[in-house]
Amino acid sequence: MKKYLILSIMIISALFAERPITAEDIVNIKSISQAEFNSDGSLIVYAKLIPRGKNDKAGSSYREIWVSSVNGREQKRFTSAPTNNWSPQWTPTGDISFLSRKKDFDKNTQIYVIPIDGGEASLLTSHESGVVSYKWSPDGKWIAFTSRDLRGKKRKDEISEGYDMIVMGKEKLFTRLWIYNVNTGNTELMFKKNINSYDFEWTPNSKHVIFQGTDKFGSDANYLDRSIYQVRAPSGTPRKLFDTPGKLSKMAISPDASRLAFLGAVSENDPIAQSIFISPLKSPSPILLTDDFEESFMDIQWLNNKEIVAHSQRGTKTALSIINTDKKSDQGKYIYKDALFPKEIIQSFSYNVTSERLCLIMNSNLHPNEIYIGKLGSKKIKQITFSNPQLNDLSFADQKTISWQASDGKRIEGVLTYPLRYRKGKYPLVLQIHGGPEGVSLDGWSTRPTYPVQLLAANGFVVLEPNYRGSGGRGVSFSKADHDDLGGTEFQDVLMGIDYLVDIGLVDPEKVGTGGWSYGGYFSALAATMHSEKFKASMVGAGLTNMISFMGTTDIPREMSVVHWNQWWFDNMNLHWERSPLSHINNAKTPTLIIHGMKDERVHPEQGMELWQALKIKGVETEFVLYPREPHGLIERAHKLDYMERLVNWYIEYVK
Repeated sequence: MKKYLILSIMIISALFAERPITAEDIVNIKSISQAEFNSDGSLIVYAKLIPRGKNDKAGSSYREIWVSSVNGREQKRFTSAPTNNWSPQWTPTGDISFLSRKKDFDKNTQIYVIPIDGGEASLLTSHESGVVSYKWSPDGKWIAFTSRDLRGKKRKDEISEGYDMIVMGKEKLFTRLWIYNVNTGNTELMFKKNINSYDFEWTPNSKHVIFQGTDKFGSDANYLDRSIYQVRAPSGTPRKLFDTPGKLSKMAISPDASRLAFLGAVSENDPIAQSIFISPLKSPSPILLTDDFEESFMDIQWLNNKEIVAHSQRGTKTALSIINTDKKSDQGKYIYKDALFPKEIIQSFSYNVTSERLCLIMNSNLHPNEIYIGKLGSKKIKQITFSNPQLNDLSFADQKTISWQASDGKRIEGVLTYPLRYRKGKYPLVLQIHGGPEGVSLDGWSTRPTYPVQLLAANGFVVLEPNYRGSGGRGVSFSKADHDDLGGTEFQDVLMGIDYLVDIGLVDPEKVGTGGWSYGGYFSALAATMHSEKFKASMVGAGLTNMISFMGTTDIPREMSVVHWNQWWFDNMNLHWERSPLSHINNAKTPTLIIHGMKDERVHPEQGMELWQALKIKGVETEFVLYPREPHGLIERAHKLDYMERLVNWYIEYVK
């Protein structure tokens, strides 16, 4: 009997040898981005995100440049933390270029080159105002790059003499498109016209650059006022190809340089540049390829002169599909087929024509972004980077996609994470609500400092990440479905999700908490006020609390009004106030933790302060935490750790 008891203990110990995730684990996680094939598809250069250690100076994570063979057997680091290096690209000679700010070489961000066979990086550009972004021409003779204007000498002198007053909207420093001659080392403006120039692509024949630009300034203009232009290299007069309504995103040019494909909005009030358009470049006129598709397209690449490979978010999943731009079905839609629908979540992709290989950056419920290699059309994909071997020692809670019916019959989806060591029974629930509202929660790696899903599960909570109407991933109609009704039926979608979990016996209705950032913070502020009777605790991270005062302090009053509300606040002030959490302060009883970065320009910290002051006056338990130097989110290691500790303790005290 004793032998069997010891054996049982050994089996149980083996089953539970893996430990739960901690906040320290989360801030130490590495991640992959910006992967790019070399010309023959045999090597991949990429950037690896390296978190700062506790003894490092406070700041954002470092980025290192790495190269891997396509089979993953040979991997080499070319730059090391604590220097920060990003945007790696292959040079025409097969070496590596990247952006960095190395003060020993130049005080500004410049382009550097490092030999593929090893050695020290050398400075390539010495542009007076630095480099924001860059791309090599296909023939290797030019580098197009963007750079922001410097202040003039007169203004610098005024500031040095103490006349440093800021007149809002007065200073206009353009981000311009420049070109670097690889042979001579000379740099010149591609054009003198005052246009803020952003995303750009070379035509495959290296004769032109297609770019997005606007002569206006500010975040709203950057989102909503861009047009697509064409300019001859090395210099010429930019030609606007056509006007586009609303947001723009990725662009790609066909191999024969005859057609442009781009992601754009179908109207000014479309929340996401999620639809695919194509246009001839000689006689520009855009055609919508993906009308009424129930997915949100994120990236595109021409496979040949007729077919496009497209990456999309599809509900809580992602896919690669191939669209034939020359053929339509009997129903009048362009011929479309899936090339890859993996269980992992695709973050980005690139296709190498020579090797016919796909490079995918993907994540799963067990690991953050890593590189996978495969063949287009094949379901066989292989992971070749393993940046976080320490995660193998951790135990992760199960997660899955669920759906429920909204009050009007719409199908609403979300990602459900069970408590670690789940056994049948009723558990406390914590919502983790995405922002936007056009954001989306995907069924992959969902744990990060601001949304520590697995940490909450390790502490015994059920976690639901709901994709309410207005979210991305379901197409234009779904992302517009909250228009003229923010905080209304979209919030009911979330409440119905809670009811569903109660009905299936998973959640205790008396133990429900909520949290989220930005628009997710707005939802959590509504939960703490308008719907206080349903929630035992709330965390409002960088959240909107007063829709009217928010419009006067945010950097996106137009986007919030025209795109999301579909109306201006001054035309319907009563509704905007009624949907403000502060208007329901007399109903508030929910203990509320309020979090804000002091450098937040999207949602000003005064939004958090308004709610905190009101809750204090009403005698509701509340805490307001301001993090110095932080923008719309958290960057610094100590702040991330502090936040996660406060969050978990808040839920343990008030929800459990």
